[in-house]
Amino acid sequence: MSDEDITLTAGDAEVTVQPGNGGRVGGLRIGGVELLRQGERFGCFPMVPWCGRTRDGRFLDGAEVRQLPLNAPPHAIHGTVRDRVWRTARTSADEAVLTCELVDPWPYPGRVTQIIALAEDALTLTMSVETYDSSFPAQIGWHPWFNRNLGGEDVTLGFDPAWQEERGDDHLPTGNRIDPKPGPWDDCFGMPGGVEATLTWPGQLELKVTSGEEWVVVYDEQQEAVCVEPQTGPPNGLNTLPHLVTPLEPLEASTTWSWRRL
Repeated sequence: MSDEDITLTAGDAEVTVQPGNGGRVGGLRIGGVELLRQGERFGCFPMVPWCGRTRDGRFLDGAEVRQLPLNAPPHAIHGTVRDRVWRTARTSADEAVLTCELVDPWPYPGRVTQIIALAEDALTLTMSVETYDSSFPAQIGWHPWFNRNLGGEDVTLGFDPAWQEERGDDHLPTGNRIDPKPGPWDDCFGMPGGVEATLTWPGQLELKVTSGEEWVVVYDEQQEAVCVEPQTGPPNGLNTLPHLVTPLEPLEASTTWSWRRL
């Protein structure tokens, strides 16, 4: 199937999926109102096979050091598939299934599958990473750019993490867990019961981001958007908290955004 944009609809909700642009959710409109930032940094992109920054672009494969391209010097950031063209496996009115092969510069063969499923009051994103042969460490995550303002008051963010990962001068976790500090943030938080965060545009809309994963990065240091990023591990997790993908055990994760009008 082609890599052209796909439009999903359910009730008054409409989602644009962009296989040709990194498997990204290009837009989410509720009653015609766009919730995701447009422009240079836009939509919601998948972070695979790692999330956030990997220190110096290096991680260990047994005793061997693997080197990734430094696309955010001095680190490697947000995986490789957001820069790839994905294949559309199948679509319906309210669901799209996309796949993307893991190729160079990722040093192991594998495949990522993403399911984008829309309901009248929710969007669920599900991803899996599988290997054909060699086992390897991997992470899954999503990086949405939610508009700070929908034409009324700025959004507020509510969440109750158990801890915050202390951030070093290199923007990576130091390994120390600290009590959550007030924002603005470009920080990783731990939520052992699963990620739950609520974005509220006063008088307009409430949107909940949930996931069974226990890690979330919140990035709200820029003026236009607020990013709430569920993921399977913290930044630099290929080194500090690797999930091993094997031929018998793929890595799977999902997140749901559910909304209601206020």
